[in-house]
Amino acid sequence: MAEKVIYASAARTATPTAVVVNVGRAKELRLVMDITAVTATPALTITVDGIDSTSGKFFNIITSAALATVATTVLTVALGVTVAANVAVSAPLPQTVRITVTHGDADSATYSLTAHTR
Repeated sequence: MAEKVIYASAARTATPTAVVVNVGRAKELRLVMDITAVTATPALTITVDGIDSTSGKFFNIITSAALATVATTVLTVALGVTVAANVAVSAPLPQTVRITVTHGDADSATYSLTAHTR
């Protein structure tokens, strides 16, 4: 299993730049979001989009529910995984994905996000 830090732990009040990750021939992607501190209700949403290699256009694979409390959340994309709304999707991975954490407001949240592939 390979591991890549998408966002190191830091306090943020705005949407950081999306990160494009080449997952190669990986069959599974797990994103671990570790929120360790919040001010008010930051309403963070994680989005994983595939990138079509021919057109260069993005297509949504999974979007989390809004995250606003101290917690660890895991999103999973893999064929055959048990589907759970906003948490796990049974789908093949394209070679390249874009990962974004969108902030719904300017409330501060301290978090890290790590991608695990295999």
